[in-house]
Amino acid sequence: MGCVRRRTERRSIFGLILMGVVGVGAFIEADVAVAFDFFGLFGSDEPPNPSPTTLPYKIDFVIQGEDSVRDALLDSSNVYKLRQDPPPDGEALAQRLKADFPLLVDALWGAGYFNARIFATVGATRLELGRSDGEAFARAANVYLNRAVVPVTITVETGPLFHLRDIAVVNSTTQTPFPPEVLPPYVLRLNQGDPAKASDLRDANARLIDYFRGQSHPLVKAPLPHPIVNHATLTMDVTYAVDPGPKAGFGEVSVNGPNGFDPSIVRSFIYLEQGQPYTPKALADTRKSITSLLAVGAVRIREGDRLDANGNLPIFIDVGDRARNLIGATAGYSTVDGPTGSVYYENRNLFGGAESLRLEGDIFYAPPIYGIFTPTFNTFGGPQNFSNAGIGGRVTASFVKPALYGSRVDFLLDGIGEENRSGGGSFGGYADQFAGGTAALRYRINETLSVQAGLKFEKGEATDALGRVDYTLLGVPLALRYDGTDKLLDPSRGFRVTALATPYPSVFGTAGFTKASVAASAYYAIDEDAHYILAGRAGFGSIFGETGGLAAIPANYRIYEGGLPTVRGYRYQTIGPANPFGYTIGGLSAFNATLEARIKVTETIGVAPFFDIGGAFRDSLPFSGPGDTRFSAGLGLLYYTPIGPIRVDVARPLDPRPGDYPVVFYVSIGQPF
Repeated sequence: MGCVRRRTERRSIFGLILMGVVGVGAFIEADVAVAFDFFGLFGSDEPPNPSPTTLPYKIDFVIQGEDSVRDALLDSSNVYKLRQDPPPDGEALAQRLKADFPLLVDALWGAGYFNARIFATVGATRLELGRSDGEAFARAANVYLNRAVVPVTITVETGPLFHLRDIAVVNSTTQTPFPPEVLPPYVLRLNQGDPAKASDLRDANARLIDYFRGQSHPLVKAPLPHPIVNHATLTMDVTYAVDPGPKAGFGEVSVNGPNGFDPSIVRSFIYLEQGQPYTPKALADTRKSITSLLAVGAVRIREGDRLDANGNLPIFIDVGDRARNLIGATAGYSTVDGPTGSVYYENRNLFGGAESLRLEGDIFYAPPIYGIFTPTFNTFGGPQNFSNAGIGGRVTASFVKPALYGSRVDFLLDGIGEENRSGGGSFGGYADQFAGGTAALRYRINETLSVQAGLKFEKGEATDALGRVDYTLLGVPLALRYDGTDKLLDPSRGFRVTALATPYPSVFGTAGFTKASVAASAYYAIDEDAHYILAGRAGFGSIFGETGGLAAIPANYRIYEGGLPTVRGYRYQTIGPANPFGYTIGGLSAFNATLEARIKVTETIGVAPFFDIGGAFRDSLPFSGPGDTRFSAGLGLLYYTPIGPIRVDVARPLDPRPGDYPVVFYVSIGQPF
């Protein structure tokens, strides 16, 4: 939230930080190169040219009846998929079509059309499943050999839609229905009169299996039913026979691999206990926990096919090693904050104990800061003698030693050096330069919850419209983190909470204070496939116990709002209390909140309308004392890739100030929260 003082708008899995119109990111890992055909913009749908050895063709689907089945037919048709790979002659084309007919019939039955009819034609010559041998069709197609593309028309007569009539779920052992307390009616989600779609029947079968597995029945058996189709009444009757099997817990967990470090480190990230009730979610959480180790590559979890002597299910986990070294670079340009660039190196198994080391250097535009005066400071914050624009930079190093002595305790060591200006333009801001480090121990209570405590030392100076503060801080950072979401970069279910508090006692001549924050985000998938997701976040921060007032606190430790992490559409860290000349000076408290809907239009394209609000205030509690609150709204465009969504956000301030941009663009990989 706005309590984060580093000038960091967005950090993706590649270290990509982009806000604006132009951005480029690159990475190198294990000599692997990957190319993307974004949005399918490359390639041609035109058939190849005719030749003596090939018979290219063009397919036209004509739907007589319900046209909504067209996409299902195209997805099922090998003739359509292989249109860029033409057969040698008409005989091969006829065989290809005859092999395609059963696939098309399956697609139509899957949509609930059981009286459908399909045939293909070239001119007046017809090929129909079970009614022609294909010789005449092949001769008609061969007329085009080495002359032209064969025009093939596939005609589909869908016929009427069938509907469900009698639906039942029975225990396969007793042949009796399950009582509602054992199998709630909502699980099946099939009702009399629904379209008799095979896909819906398969989905219902999968839900039955998932439900019983979620109730600790890992060996449930539920074969696909054999429905009875009545062509006279255009109806279907279906009975599911389910054998739940015994209830079971988790048995012995066997770990195979990795090769590059001690498997006991992996075991410290496994929280399954023998006898603990079996659930698929616990296995999913285990996979997520293990893959949080940077040295771990692929993770495969296998379940035993029978229970052990104690009635528990053995679990087998195969763990692969990840490439040890990673080198990357990023570059970007922001319409608000100018150009940025970074290079980084990461070693994921430094000493053979899954230790990770990351070294990173960032360079960025440092905007001019109005209200900072050199070499003298004007108490009233007038505009003369403001500093010129320049280059800012940051170097960071982070080291993690996981599973100390095979325990759930991790050792973390971080170092940073920075020279930077934040804010800028007519809103003022601050300039800082500092160096410091933090050492901490993190205890993982389970796969979702951890606590952390450490010791932090930092020495630097910060200057803004209130003056210059030279500081030496010794703090005790404390953290509690909970992450119950299903995915790291693109969550669809669950929630996250992070609580931070760092007391800085009055030592080394610097004023003492305590800085604390709480941030939470939640995700709710409206539909089972998570095509419609409601996402929200809220954050609160406060500085209290200060011994010298606001001006005694270094400007880079005060609290601000604005930018991609909090309120999109406003310059980073420019929302908050201001001096009489309108220069933002930061506050002692802040809050922010966001609500957005993430909607998948297709499997690869999505949109996300959003609304942001945030404010920072002079006193230690929000809305107490002078402050500033701002609103924004906008729309995100998402392109989903295997590594996470590529996202472009367009944000508009709803209550802009003089100097604010009317529209701001953000580009990132992954969701903003």
